[in-house]
Amino acid sequence: MTENILKLARNNIQNLIPYQSARRIGGEHGNILLNANESPISVSFQSKKKTFNRYPECQPNNLILSYANYVDLSCNQILVTRGADEGIELLIKAFCEPGKDAIIYCPPTYDMYRVNAKIAGVEIKEIPTIKNTWQLDLLNIKLNLSRVKLVYICNPNNPTGNILLKQDLISLLNITLGQSLVVIDEAYIEFSPQESMTSYLKEYPNLVILRTLSKAFALAGIRCGFTLAKQEIIQILKKVISPYPISVPVSDIAIQSLEAYYIKLMQKRVLDLNNNRIWLINQLKNCSCVEKVFESHANYLLVKFFMFKKVFLTLWDKGIILRNQNEKINLKKCIRISIGTYLESLRLIQELKIFSEQNMF
Repeated sequence: MTENILKLARNNIQNLIPYQSARRIGGEHGNILLNANESPISVSFQSKKKTFNRYPECQPNNLILSYANYVDLSCNQILVTRGADEGIELLIKAFCEPGKDAIIYCPPTYDMYRVNAKIAGVEIKEIPTIKNTWQLDLLNIKLNLSRVKLVYICNPNNPTGNILLKQDLISLLNITLGQSLVVIDEAYIEFSPQESMTSYLKEYPNLVILRTLSKAFALAGIRCGFTLAKQEIIQILKKVISPYPISVPVSDIAIQSLEAYYIKLMQKRVLDLNNNRIWLINQLKNCSCVEKVFESHANYLLVKFFMFKKVFLTLWDKGIILRNQNEKINLKKCIRISIGTYLESLRLIQELKIFSEQNMF
């Protein structure tokens, strides 16, 4: 009987491997969590709202106004979503015909672009970034634009940490103009704010930008993100978003986080984490079990290890949880390390040096 019920699910869902989030794969069991690119420092908020018997606004006006002021855009260019992840999903729902249209994504990168397309029954065209530089392969993207409605780009890219060349992003916008939307996921942009493409929204009607409060704003637990685009795109997305996506407590806390005082706190955290990243890079380069440390412009590092599997499991057993990237294209022996506090980073380095000594590197 159970088997018959399972057969009711769509074929592509029956065979789907869900996105392996940090929590789904058991990463909550350690005491130093460096596997989900969260802020290691929490921020306390008190909800100003006391009653919850009424449904919330679909798109909370005060929250949109607060974020519009933060990114210097008009309110009609902003959609509030449940994290940036919902923005990824809504774009596919609104713009891609299942079994007909396609998306492009450029691995190694965030897997939810591919997973959401797979769920929706939309073709996935995989155009890997150029090996060793991780820059866009513009020629192959251009050659594969047939039936493509969305091109997903992550900048800074997760998990590699690199910045994509701005001129390449502009070239991509030009070659897709009138044919495809270019969706730039700027989840980590607060760590490299000068690289944001928000100023190009007025120039390119096919540009969409995804943002979140989960990283630099230290609010991963409330699941609040934003889609930035031309008003016409936002209006289309409003047709497919659920009726009440943003709860009252989420909206309340998000608005508080966008006040001038909390923005300054966020910028101070970013500065501290960027300094921790620089310190960690220098320390890792002196660990003999480390083969290569890649440059990063976000709150994580990609590191190539000798004996990477043993390194990963040894640290896991000691409660230091990292993110294995070995199975991703062009990332053999690589592990992603979220930037933690100084003390967390120090403990990581201490354990890696012990590992190096014990394994005679």
